[in-house]
Amino acid sequence: MRTVAELFSLAGQTAVVTGGSRGLGLQMAEALGEQGARVVLASRKQGELDEACAHLAARGIDATGIAADLSTESGVQAFADAALAQLGQVDILVNNAGATWGAPAEDFPLEAWDKVMNLNVRSIFLLSQVLGKRSMIPRGRGRIVNIASIAGLAGNPPGTMQTIAYNTSKAALINFTRTLAGEWGRYGITVNAIAPGFFPSKMTKGILAAVGADTLAQQAPLGRLGDEDDLKGAVLLFASDAGKHITGQVLAVDGGVSAV
Repeated sequence: MRTVAELFSLAGQTAVVTGGSRGLGLQMAEALGEQGARVVLASRKQGELDEACAHLAARGIDATGIAADLSTESGVQAFADAALAQLGQVDILVNNAGATWGAPAEDFPLEAWDKVMNLNVRSIFLLSQVLGKRSMIPRGRGRIVNIASIAGLAGNPPGTMQTIAYNTSKAALINFTRTLAGEWGRYGITVNAIAPGFFPSKMTKGILAAVGADTLAQQAPLGRLGDEDDLKGAVLLFASDAGKHITGQVLAVDGGVSAV
C-alpha cells in the first residue's frame, strides 16, 4: 500500500503537453513538473516555448520546448519523433493545443471550420495514435489527458458566443476520450478528459473584453472564473497512479456552470 504522496508522485516519468507555452497548458506543465516529471512542451512559436521553459526551470522543472505545427500529419510525426528522441518514452500525454473561431453558423467559413477541427480533433487522434503505438502500448501503461471544454457539453446561450466549430470539436473530443478509453484499457492506458469552464487566456481575451469578467463570473455558482491553479489537481489525478482506476471520464472544472 502506497501513501497518498507516493500515488501522486511522477518521479521518473515523462510528460508531453501540447499548447504548453502559456495559459492552461503551462499551468498543467507546472503541476506535472513539480511532481517530478520531465516535460516536453509543444507550441508553434519557439520563442514562447523558450520563455515557458525558462519559467519552469526557475521552479526546478526539467522542461524542453519543441516547436511544431500539430494541425498537419507531418507536423505531428516530426514532433513525436523529436519528443521520443528527447524523452526516450512518453508516460503522460496532455492534449491541450486547440483553436477557436467566432462567426454566425450561417456564414461560418469552411476554412475556419477545417482549421478548428484539424487542430482540436484530428491532431489529437494522430498524436495519441503515434505515441500510443510507439511508447505506451509496447510498455503496457500510459496516461492520456484530453483538454475538452464545457462548450462540448452544451450549446451557447442566445446572443453570446458564435463558436459552432469549437463546440462541435470539443463534443467530438469527449466521445473520442470515451471510445479510446474503451479500446486501450487492455493495454494499461487510461484516457480521460478535463472540461474547463471560462479561464482568462489569450484565446478568451476577446470574450472577456466584450462580455466582462464580472458578468462571466456571475454565471458560475462559485461566482468566479478559473485561475492559474485550478487545473493542477485535475491533471495530476488523471496523470498519476492516484487515478489509475479512472478512465473514460470527463471532469468539468468550471465553478459549477455545467451543473445548473
